[in-house]
Amino acid sequence: MAYQHVKLERAANVATLTLNRPDAYNALDLGLGRELFQAAIELDEDTDVRCVVITGSGKAFCAGGDVKSFVDNLGRIGAHIKELTTYLHGAISRLCRSDKPVIMAVNGVAAGGGFSLALSGDLVVAAESAKFTMAYSRIAASPDGSSSYFLPRLVGLRRAMELYFTNRPLSAREALEWGMITRVVPDAELKASVDGLARELAQGPSKAYGAAKRLFHQSTWESLETQMELEAQAIATSGRTEDFRAGVTAFAEKKTAPTFRGR
Repeated sequence: MAYQHVKLERAANVATLTLNRPDAYNALDLGLGRELFQAAIELDEDTDVRCVVITGSGKAFCAGGDVKSFVDNLGRIGAHIKELTTYLHGAISRLCRSDKPVIMAVNGVAAGGGFSLALSGDLVVAAESAKFTMAYSRIAASPDGSSSYFLPRLVGLRRAMELYFTNRPLSAREALEWGMITRVVPDAELKASVDGLARELAQGPSKAYGAAKRLFHQSTWESLETQMELEAQAIATSGRTEDFRAGVTAFAEKKTAPTFRGR
């Protein structure tokens, strides 16, 4: 479908989804939120896409919710925010549940809902100049976009509380040290670094990737025995895939790396 607020490009089994409101620092309004949600569904359904990259156009990754649109809708702000979060949360949920690895390429500031979106990625690669800040309490808002789920799991409750209460901005290096992101690269190398990583993951065993993603998320609330049963079921299901057959056959026959097809 045609998009106005995001750009969607596909190449070599990789889809790159670019938030495209650069004049507003890619702030999330209803138009961008709706298209992010629609694109997430489209990409999940596209069997040719085996890795997804999300980034921002211009100088920012995403500045969070569009505060101007909040002011314009103060008379119906509850309904407005519920609609916006429905789109944002739907997109994040669909990407987190997808078999496809999702890489967040953070090219600038990630604030509020943009901070949350960045943290929801399976891998997060940030440019050296990127900044991370919750920003919610600055406008008397509570967190959204999955940050209350992911942030305490990544950095612990105390640090999560500090980031929310103080709006302390973290540099990319600090975010890496805190375990919030995967790696930091020089600004000029962000695209090349992410493209290389995405191409590598796009040639991987997609079904196994998806099973692992779900297991890692489930492990935060399941008991040991339940988690091991889920592991047993998932690896048995993996064993019935074409990729598993290719992988074990290549290993047993001491051949070069197997060719995975995501099936």
